[in-house]
Amino acid sequence: MRTLLLFFIAGTSLHAAPNILLIVADDQRPDTIHALGNAVIDTPNLDRLVARGTSFSRAYAGYPICHVSRAQILTGNSAFKALPKYPGGAIDPNLATLGGTLQKAGYHTCYTGKWHNDGHPTQRGYSTTNGLYSSGGGKGVTQPDMDDRGRPLTGYRGWTFKDENNQAELGKGVGLQPDNSRHIADGAIRGIQTAPKGKPLFLHVNFAFPHDPRQWPAGMKGRYAAAKMPLPANFATKHPFDHGNIDGRDELLLPTPRIESEVREELAIYYAMITDLDAQLGRILDALPAPDETIIIFTSDQGLALGSHGLLGKQNEYEHSIRSPLIICGAGLPRNDRSAALVNLNDLFPTLCDLVGIAIPATVQSKSLAPLLRHQAERVHDFVTGVFTDTQRMICDERWKFVIYPEVGREQLFDLQSDPDETHDLSTHPDHKRTKDELAKRLDAWRRAQGDPNL
Repeated sequence: MRTLLLFFIAGTSLHAAPNILLIVADDQRPDTIHALGNAVIDTPNLDRLVARGTSFSRAYAGYPICHVSRAQILTGNSAFKALPKYPGGAIDPNLATLGGTLQKAGYHTCYTGKWHNDGHPTQRGYSTTNGLYSSGGGKGVTQPDMDDRGRPLTGYRGWTFKDENNQAELGKGVGLQPDNSRHIADGAIRGIQTAPKGKPLFLHVNFAFPHDPRQWPAGMKGRYAAAKMPLPANFATKHPFDHGNIDGRDELLLPTPRIESEVREELAIYYAMITDLDAQLGRILDALPAPDETIIIFTSDQGLALGSHGLLGKQNEYEHSIRSPLIICGAGLPRNDRSAALVNLNDLFPTLCDLVGIAIPATVQSKSLAPLLRHQAERVHDFVTGVFTDTQRMICDERWKFVIYPEVGREQLFDLQSDPDETHDLSTHPDHKRTKDELAKRLDAWRRAQGDPNL
């Protein structure tokens, strides 16, 4: 398989058929990459990507739930547009998809890993699948009864690996076992090795971890000592009010009030799972025939709380949960660069179209990040938003974040410039009423434009 070079002259691509590797982790916090400031975690392969590309420190998921976030990535739209039966149901069949758009442009499109959305990847523009990890109805697959903390595993629906014929291809005992990331990497490597020659490859890899159940990967038990794990700067024993998911499954994984030692143990396993995922990422990168000439994107569908603000799950609008790590690499693009511009994960769809020189479909609402990557612009968004069920709506600009909780009548206002850990709510401070009102007006206008059913 030959990878074509991508050159840029004044922002115009001369050859527009580089291979593309899109890797999406599941529930990885934005502050879990060593090269980006986390001195505790070991992520040598993510560090490689940081050195080779542009790292975005303010990439927002838009909706901090796996299947909704990924529907937004697939369609380049908000949750309200991507999922007509918001916040669940099927992706709007009238929307172009990332895989389908690249397939029509001549790419061989391959999907590997966990499929979070309705239907099957081959119904969403993917030519083939390898190591497909599909939820719903997998029979004969042994799942663990307990996680590594001795807690029962509940709420999981018999997930298993399947191929494009909907047959389990990796046998019993894969599922949510600790070596899940290795199996997904195996599928990605097969996808690279079996891709047809003469066509560029789009390989979309969705890891299932570090999503819970948190389990020590093989050979890594005790890799991070729980007693030495630093708690988040905004650790709290309890969230001060019902944010909309206070009794959700994620929040019941540990007792409330949170106990510091238990949160440290959770963080130790979580870090080990990320380090293992990093090792599997390295295997995929090493399997690429010409990695320096491939567009490589790494992100996560959203972050996670894990003790921040007294929460454990991702179903909230705080920075640790609504933001994701995001690194973009490619021939002709800046290396070891940083951007603090506001971006959305659904911007990845038009960005890839822009980088490979194909038209962005008319149904795509999001914006290309190529002007940021090429240093042709300092921003592409004046603000970004966040949504969760009927219970949370958020807007933030480069400095301020405003959150409303309609069902409990609460508001929050944070100055992210002086308070990046969001520990000082300024929503009732009279000096900031004008700022709050302006953000509320912009949020209301955005909700109306998107067809928010809960206005």
